Amino acid sequence: MIKKIIFSAVVLATLTQISIAQTKLKTGIWRGALKNAAGQEIPFNFDVTNTGNKQELAIINSTERFKVTNVTGKGDSVFIKMPLFDSEFKLTQTGDKLQGQFIKHLADKDVPVEFTATAATPYRFFKDAEKPAFNVTGRWSAIMGEGDGRDTTVGEFKQAGAKVTGTFLTTTGDYRFLEGTVAGNQLYLSCFDGGHAFLFTAKIEDDNTLSDGKFYSGATGIDVWTAVRSEYAKLPDAYSLTALKPGYKKLDFNFKDLTGKPVSLNDDRFKNKVVIVQILGSWCPNCMDETAYMVNYYKKYHPKGVEIVGLAYERTTDFGRSQKTLAQLKNRFDIKYPLLITGYTSNKLETAKSLPMLSKIVGFPTTIIIDKTGDVRKIHTGFSGPGTGNYYTEFISEFEKLTDDLLAEKSK
Repeated sequence: MIKKIIFSAVVLATLTQISIAQTKLKTGIWRGALKNAAGQEIPFNFDVTNTGNKQELAIINSTERFKVTNVTGKGDSVFIKMPLFDSEFKLTQTGDKLQGQFIKHLADKDVPVEFTATAATPYRFFKDAEKPAFNVTGRWSAIMGEGDGRDTTVGEFKQAGAKVTGTFLTTTGDYRFLEGTVAGNQLYLSCFDGGHAFLFTAKIEDDNTLSDGKFYSGATGIDVWTAVRSEYAKLPDAYSLTALKPGYKKLDFNFKDLTGKPVSLNDDRFKNKVVIVQILGSWCPNCMDETAYMVNYYKKYHPKGVEIVGLAYERTTDFGRSQKTLAQLKNRFDIKYPLLITGYTSNKLETAKSLPMLSKIVGFPTTIIIDKTGDVRKIHTGFSGPGTGNYYTEFISEFEKLTDDLLAEKSK
């Protein structure tokens, strides 16, 4: 009996080693690079680890480690399925290099982007970069785009040596965890989260001016930007951008949850409760950050009388496809509150049609706060995630104080 146990253990250990060997990825930090239609590289780093009998990787963006567990191999092929955003890598491995495509599955087509990666490569932009001539730490007023497409944003950067981290805040959210470098008088920042790839470059004219900025997004997006240092730079009040139409005080909807069951704000579970309505999409990175926060918020406030319901606006009106992507979101964050499939797409005009009592939808996510009588008290556009530092902690403090105040009100 003992011999059988020992033999089984040896076989199990051997199979484990074989399983890891099949993926053939060298452990440690890799440098990956997406190449867009303009031939511009959008670089990022990821860390490969052996976990049990398989390999996993973590995409690195500043302090964020975005865990990816669906990594499989067959022969010299490597397949990496992203846990969110309905995207994947299909690659070929040659030694310590990977080459192939990153594929984003949209509602009506697939968008492939050329991808390469090299093992044992911890740098993001340059192996041997020129010494930085400036320090960009601080707050900047940044203009993205030109003409009617101009958008005023706020840049927040921290620089230690040549390394820079930070983000841009907009009225609809932020660009999440950007990471990069200053080389000479040039600024480089990038990020990749499995659904969105961003690259920002700019010339540092002096201590207070960024010029000749280029913003590359995904496979084809390209825009211009400039910035000036300003400690007074700020965005409009996020609670002022969306409101109910005149004559309305309440929100009303009836959509199906992931099991197909209709859910309405008139249901008993929402009566005499403070209710938070999330307008979101599984494709939306800021919605991902808000959901990560809401999961913990729900644990804290649900016992006190708070309910949350998520209204999902996906890339397609197909119920089955939306069900699949939302199930991934639900499992990724262990969401305990209901997610509803609205049947409308993420087009803002379509979203507004589904909730005709709202004046407009400016962006995703939008968060609607309802008191215990069912009246809408506030509507918050966008979400400043953990990549924004103090903005994030200030939002949490403000949002939870509002919740406490609404809970303290008497029900009618």
